[in-house]
Amino acid sequence: MTTDSRTGPPRFGNEREMLRAFLDYHRATLAMKCDGLTDEELRQQSMPPSTLSLLGLVRHMAEVERAWFRRVFDDNDAPMVWSDKIDFQAAYDASESTRAEAFTAWEAEVENSRRIEREAESLDLTGYQPRWGEEVSLRMVLIHVLLEYARHNGHADFLREGVDGVVGA
Repeated sequence: MTTDSRTGPPRFGNEREMLRAFLDYHRATLAMKCDGLTDEELRQQSMPPSTLSLLGLVRHMAEVERAWFRRVFDDNDAPMVWSDKIDFQAAYDASESTRAEAFTAWEAEVENSRRIEREAESLDLTGYQPRWGEEVSLRMVLIHVLLEYARHNGHADFLREGVDGVVGA
């Protein structure tokens, strides 16, 4: 793994600053877990029957970003990135994917999510979550996506260790 270039979250700040910083920290953590690996290494699966790989996690998080920011606050009918229907599992199949393809999609969704958050006047901004059929706040979305990254970064720790033995932050 390359050196740790992440910016750690602040120790103090208002709610929005803290949520934004912790989410960006977790986004950077996922990217760091993939640093220095080839496409083949990024596609390496954990162990049967799981098909989980680091590249699959990147693809999955592109779907999460789209489903929870773009589809809630911009366009409820925006297509998912990797499937015709809302199928988060489809993103895990990275057998034909490349770093360039997966990271381009993920980074585009992250930038769109950041734009939505920056432009919102308040964390109380509401949007419609099509999967649930109800309104949700930007605050809830930020927390939900932050928890998604935290959970999947734990998976990324084990996957990276399985690829080349690298462990740590």
